[in-house]
Amino acid sequence: MSAIRLLSVLSCFFLYQQWVAAQHDFTRNDTLRGTITKERVWWNALHYDLEVTPDFNTKGISGIHTITFETLSEDSIMQIDLQKPMRITSAKYENSEVYFSNEENVWYLHFPKPLTKGDTVSVIIHFEGKPRAARIPPWDGGAIWKTDANGRPWMSVACQGLGASVWYPCKDHQSDEPDLGALISISAPEALSAVSNGKLISKIPENNGTNTWVWEVKNPINAYNIIPYIGYYSNWTDSIQGANGTLDLDFWVLDYEVEKAKVHFQEVKDMLQCFEQWFGPYPFYEDGYKLIQSPHLGMEHQSAIAYGNAFKKGYLGSDLSGTGWGMKWDFIIIHESGHEWFGNSITTKDIADMWVHEGFTAYSETIYTQCQFGTEAGNDYVIGTREKISNKKPIIGPYGVNVEGSGDMYYKGANMIHTIRQLFPSDEAFQQMLVDLNVKFFHSTVTTAQVENFISERSGRDLSKVFDQYLRQSTPPVIEYYHDGKKLIYRWAEVLHGFDMPLKMADGNWLFPTTTWQETIVKGEFVPDRNFYVLLLESKK
Repeated sequence: MSAIRLLSVLSCFFLYQQWVAAQHDFTRNDTLRGTITKERVWWNALHYDLEVTPDFNTKGISGIHTITFETLSEDSIMQIDLQKPMRITSAKYENSEVYFSNEENVWYLHFPKPLTKGDTVSVIIHFEGKPRAARIPPWDGGAIWKTDANGRPWMSVACQGLGASVWYPCKDHQSDEPDLGALISISAPEALSAVSNGKLISKIPENNGTNTWVWEVKNPINAYNIIPYIGYYSNWTDSIQGANGTLDLDFWVLDYEVEKAKVHFQEVKDMLQCFEQWFGPYPFYEDGYKLIQSPHLGMEHQSAIAYGNAFKKGYLGSDLSGTGWGMKWDFIIIHESGHEWFGNSITTKDIADMWVHEGFTAYSETIYTQCQFGTEAGNDYVIGTREKISNKKPIIGPYGVNVEGSGDMYYKGANMIHTIRQLFPSDEAFQQMLVDLNVKFFHSTVTTAQVENFISERSGRDLSKVFDQYLRQSTPPVIEYYHDGKKLIYRWAEVLHGFDMPLKMADGNWLFPTTTWQETIVKGEFVPDRNFYVLLLESKK
């Protein structure tokens, strides 16, 4: 990859979310997409049964989606999301046609009478069309129609943020995952493999020269994580003895990449061992762990992780931390696998709170570095990533309009977590908090408030102002100081009222700054512990 191309990819990775968040001219369509509307609130998804046939020649997709749901209250109008130019062609309930209407990317199913509260209901939706093509996958996503190095078809989808409704009809909101999982059936030419989430339960030869591959997901899964991969794949399996018993490992790569992949993917075992130690058991034992070579860089598709890092160490052969440690492991394997805990098991209800996904997962890179090379190596790595922080916009975005916050959710989020780690009574207490966080919110959709309150409680101190400063303000806390003889005069500046985070010094002593000036006697220079992500301002007073 050329230096220019690499620079372009790196820029996309960190700046695309900021570009999206900067668009503030929200429309009714944004509200329909990002809000739990009255047509969404009355039903809870229980199971998705998705049958799809992608067509490489027309770049179209047709399919049938059977949505089984529970009625939480009595109602008759159901919101289904499907983005144009995709369209619903028919809908059935109890073998009868259901009238439907359309507003932008929302389709309303009008049942003949209100459905009774507490019922379990299935609706069968037929759909077709040419889904939006991905522009810069995975960041600006959609359907991906590519060819491999031998000129053969290679297809997938990347749709985080954009939403699963770009290619199939669903309840496209992170707050509602089908509680009982999903069945994904993909029809593809018999020479090709069609891979998806969960475990393969059947491969059915059809009379038209295709096979239908049927994959079963037993755990709740977010709609954007359900993804097809179609290509000339070869497959091998492995397993590890993990925290909850035998964990099946499944690998799918293009047929001419097998030799290098079998060597390169050995890192998966070290990663899983490390993450189970720090975050608790892998969250999806029933569905297994799967790594699939993809026609884009990568994405955290649950139990079917997209891998496109060209079998290189680092991020396409580059170290995002600038320290050298990031070249010791494969960024996509580590980062996207970290999302199985943060993003897939613990999922935010609104993508405005995506720091919970990306901040913790970016910090998983630090944790893995520490597992492999020691605590100081991990510290070096996370501190090195501060160069990627812009501090131009708050990490948390606007709610209810399907918009993420600043791209700083990655490494500013990670450095906030690293700073909070220093405030715990011990590293063992911090590690146990991460494990217990995954127990508390296992397979749950959450708000940032729930996560913040849990961490505060486990730290033994009120961290609300700390979270507010790092997540809801543009800049991190600033420690302002000056020397008056042997006295150090200091305070927190450019912070929220009441901000009072303790600050450890490089010599091991602690200061307890507030927003009013305080003083102490110090010897030598004023040097905070490097593990605290704060800015220094030497006053002229």
